[in-house]
Amino acid sequence: MKPGGAMAPGGRWVRVAHTALSAALALGLLLHRTDLQKQEERGELLQPLIFVLLVLCSILLYFKVSLMDPGFVKPEEEVKESEDKGQGVVIPQIPGDIKLRRCGYCLVKQPMRAKHCQLCQHCVRRYDHHCPWLENCVGERNHPLFIVYLSVQLVVLLWGGHVAWSGLYFEQSREWLQHNIFLLVSFLLIFIFTIVVLLLLVSHLYLISCNTTTWEFMSHHRISYLRHSELENPFDQGIILNLRRFFCSRHLTAWENIYFHKNSEPV
Repeated sequence: MKPGGAMAPGGRWVRVAHTALSAALALGLLLHRTDLQKQEERGELLQPLIFVLLVLCSILLYFKVSLMDPGFVKPEEEVKESEDKGQGVVIPQIPGDIKLRRCGYCLVKQPMRAKHCQLCQHCVRRYDHHCPWLENCVGERNHPLFIVYLSVQLVVLLWGGHVAWSGLYFEQSREWLQHNIFLLVSFLLIFIFTIVVLLLLVSHLYLISCNTTTWEFMSHHRISYLRHSELENPFDQGIILNLRRFFCSRHLTAWENIYFHKNSEPV
């Protein structure tokens, strides 16, 4: 994503590829001799309809997460202007005695846990990672929705794998490959995607329960506020409060308040 929210050309093609692949797999499973098609023929339309709605829901969630602001840090003037017009997000108040560092790339004041993404060309609040499949960063604002997207996608993939398997034709004949080629390829792709999504979802839920991010977990020794902290994870407030803050909080968090509450010396 380019500065100002414009869609990068590469991101457009990634989103087109995702939508086309999802639609092609879903349509193929509906048109082949699978459990879903057999139910359609018997007039039992509930499960085919739910499957289609889940696929559409996963695609809509994908576009929402990939196109929304992940928590870009805005220049002070822009923040004040947006707040005056009532159009901005509520920016958490940071104690006046805490000095924020300036980003060496975009020169904005960088809140704690923010990181500059050179692909998005923005600093992102509570930066987790830049997702190439989304062509967007995962940060404080879109991370909860990213988890919802992964959960829905996992359900779709598991169901799609079951449907593809139900249509495989196991009787030996000359036309065996012709009958099974699409479903075999579909099942293989779904199996690979299922493993990837499952690993992503489990790892993210673990990190969220600890109130840490992928970037902090991978680069703990290089991040100043973690390297100099007396605690291994100064943001961890227990699993229940961590999950509640992540999924239920409607506002951005001033992580400096939590950090300096547990660490007496500024970093």
